[in-house]
Amino acid sequence: MIDWISPAGMIGAAIGFLIAMVNFRVLGGFLTAKLRETDKSTTPAEKADYERRIWWFRFSLGMNMYVAFPIIGYFFGTTVSTMFE
Repeated sequence: MIDWISPAGMIGAAIGFLIAMVNFRVLGGFLTAKLRETDKSTTPAEKADYERRIWWFRFSLGMNMYVAFPIIGYFFGTTVSTMFE
């Protein structure tokens, strides 16, 4: 029924997910700190709006990483496993 799921691909997807976790923590933290340095808010409403925009940026960055890296890892894992058959 599910013949297209390979163990090597799943291992690659798991490794891709772990790389995405590390990358998101490092890159997301660095970019968030740099964005907060550029904050020129004068009122609490402006500050809240800026923080909301940073949250959406981190959310979209995380979703892109957590989706793309396992997919790339899956295809990399299946490609590498077919090279050694």
